[in-house]
Amino acid sequence: MEAREHTQGNLQLLREQLDSGRMRSARLMVHSLHPAEIARLLESLPLQERAALWEMVSADDEGDVLVELSDEVRDGLIQGMQTEELIAATAGMDFDDLADLLADLPEAVTRQVLQSLDKLDQDRLQQVLAYDEDCAGGLMNIDIVTVRPDVTLEVVMRYLRAVGDMPDGTDLLFVVNRDNEYVGSLFLSRLLTHDPDTLVSGIMSTDVLPIPAHTPSRQVVWEFENRDLLSAPVVDDDYRVVGRITVDDVVDVIRDEAEHSLMSAAGLDEEDDMFAPVFKSARRRALWLGINLGTAFLAASVVDLFQSAIDKIVLLAVLMPVVPSMGGVAGTQSLVIITRAMALGQVDKTNATRILKKELAVGLLNGLGWSIVVATFTYLWFGDWRIGGVIAAAMIINLFIAALSGFGIPVLLKQMRIDPAIAGGVVLTTVTDVVGYMTFLGLGAALLL
Repeated sequence: MEAREHTQGNLQLLREQLDSGRMRSARLMVHSLHPAEIARLLESLPLQERAALWEMVSADDEGDVLVELSDEVRDGLIQGMQTEELIAATAGMDFDDLADLLADLPEAVTRQVLQSLDKLDQDRLQQVLAYDEDCAGGLMNIDIVTVRPDVTLEVVMRYLRAVGDMPDGTDLLFVVNRDNEYVGSLFLSRLLTHDPDTLVSGIMSTDVLPIPAHTPSRQVVWEFENRDLLSAPVVDDDYRVVGRITVDDVVDVIRDEAEHSLMSAAGLDEEDDMFAPVFKSARRRALWLGINLGTAFLAASVVDLFQSAIDKIVLLAVLMPVVPSMGGVAGTQSLVIITRAMALGQVDKTNATRILKKELAVGLLNGLGWSIVVATFTYLWFGDWRIGGVIAAAMIINLFIAALSGFGIPVLLKQMRIDPAIAGGVVLTTVTDVVGYMTFLGLGAALLL
């Protein structure tokens, strides 16, 4: 909350300075901000003001700011930069950040950036690029400090003083053997508080387990969350240490996953630019509007099958939206819970049946409870127990089907390699609408005519 208010305050102040022509004050303000704060401001400004702000960003900060931006905003800024400027922006960047940025640079610029690095740095960068960006190898930073288990703490301290600098966020050193295979971890707190003559092997920890480089990013998040890690070593298939992941990398993954879930629910991309041209944004959103229109016509065709019943019993038309609406809400609740559980790895073959039975029981119980309420309200409104009975029966059926669909749809989409967060809501709405109209109008036609 405080961070959001701080960003909003900076945005308002910056706009006031730009509107009043106080460019020097605006430039000083921009230079005092962290690259991540500048990135948030850039994403919050229309295209013209964004260009003015980008010109104020220091050349030393441009690379760090580009890494923090969403893909679409970053692409827009890169298109307006000269090759020499892009190469300068990449100078001094961490290799994991540089690898992320290179994916968005023109191929010619990428080649020149690689040529500007010495042979050692080229090899180190290629090491990061060899892994998919959504796995531990793609998240890792290869700037690490390793020590041997058979040396004393005094030797380690002398080595660190000779090196001078340690990578940011270092809370432990990785202990490796002569083949660079992971043996354990040496916490800096132990290094500083134990006798200098103590061997590293005597106080190193073997509880910090390494993360294989091909581990999916979601699993990396789980490891950090459940093991309370601040950093962890990354190893290749031969158990050799190739890098490390720190908690700030994991926070980025969590944020990206949260944005993905939120935007995907509406069929949108979390990387979309809020200030993209109107036609471009409209074209993107049109796809899911078209899909929704198709499902709406499907539901309408079901209603049309019972047109004669609706003509004879007008009250059916009045109450018709109730059953699909209740089913949609109940199904969405199950869908969200199951989709989240699948993302966290909490659903597998051993517990799937038990989870399904629980969701069906919840759907049935809610269906029974609310059907009594709706039937009573309908009777008091229209004075006809038959209509109350029809809507009650339809609601029980639809809430039961909604619970079944809320469990089954994300499981089925996952097997089809489709993200449930994107397509689950559309499919579920179609099912609950069709079943809701079919049961309500079908029962009404059968029992009331």
